[in-house]
Amino acid sequence: MSKRVLVAMSGGVDSSVAAWLLRQQGYDCTGVTMKLYDNDTAGRKGHTCCSLEDVEDARAVARQLGIPYHVFNFSEEFHESVLEKFARSYLAGATPNPCIDCNRYVKFGALLHRAQVLGFDYIATGHYVRRVLDGSSGRWTLRKAAGADRDQSYVLASMTQDQLSRTLFPLGELTKPEVRRIAEAQGFCNARKHDSQDICFVPDGDFGAFLERYTQKPLPPGDILDRSGNILGRHRGAARYTLGQRKGLGVAAGSPLYVCGKSMANNTVTLGPEEALYTTALLAGDWIWSAIPNLEKPLRVQAKVRYRQSDQWATASPAENGQVLLTFDQPQRAVTAGQAVVLYREDTVLGGGTILRAL
Repeated sequence: MSKRVLVAMSGGVDSSVAAWLLRQQGYDCTGVTMKLYDNDTAGRKGHTCCSLEDVEDARAVARQLGIPYHVFNFSEEFHESVLEKFARSYLAGATPNPCIDCNRYVKFGALLHRAQVLGFDYIATGHYVRRVLDGSSGRWTLRKAAGADRDQSYVLASMTQDQLSRTLFPLGELTKPEVRRIAEAQGFCNARKHDSQDICFVPDGDFGAFLERYTQKPLPPGDILDRSGNILGRHRGAARYTLGQRKGLGVAAGSPLYVCGKSMANNTVTLGPEEALYTTALLAGDWIWSAIPNLEKPLRVQAKVRYRQSDQWATASPAENGQVLLTFDQPQRAVTAGQAVVLYREDTVLGGGTILRAL
């Protein structure tokens, strides 16, 4: 009997081709689109996921493939695990990555649980990443995609061994142009559909407006300071500003200034020169280890502190309460609390955690 796979179909070209590939490999596939929120949450601006257009595109591809298709409502799980955390973290001065939380708690949490209840053997997504069973350790490993420019291992580094064992990534060996060629050859309606670039529920990139809409409270204005504490101007709510930001500060200066700190307690934003953004170490917690069971001693690693960053050499050392001290060979720019840090050994994910603070 063919293995049953629940394929997460967003309406985009990647998940559509993933479903086609699995069908070609003999899997018994069912497509599903996850409804995560109402478009009122996103302010109805720009293209958002969960739109009627996306559902219709996914349904059309599923019909063309001859597979069942459903829409699952995970808005409650998304609200609790992603939106609440996003708003809480921003208002506390951190900069969270909601896409990572969505993967961790919704796609590979709630969706995988639903698949198991319904009797599916696997779930599958259109992520560009590979999973490999390590013969020597017996552990499932997450590895970078064959096409380095599309690799999405950074946003999937929180996957557990159980989740990896039950998830298929059909696109791991392909490049984006190859995926589009397959879609065009099959006549998929979304073969040339643009990729989503923004956070799905903030399609216009205005985090401040989202926070005010979500919390139904205005962000309080406050002082913009230099590093000596002198007042340079006024901000429109400290939560609107991110570390390393240069544009939109509303402060005239003889040389470029960047956001180099925020105090949510004092409601201030601090500006400084670019060199103030660099640090050589960070402390991170909330670790999920993948290729290794735990970090027991200092280890030479390659690390990323943001999605598109190239690998940076560093030493990872165990700290108190399961935290990790990461010391870089070269200073890193704008290491930001709330973002993910992912450790690699060449193309293999060792583990991922959340940055607590730069040191």
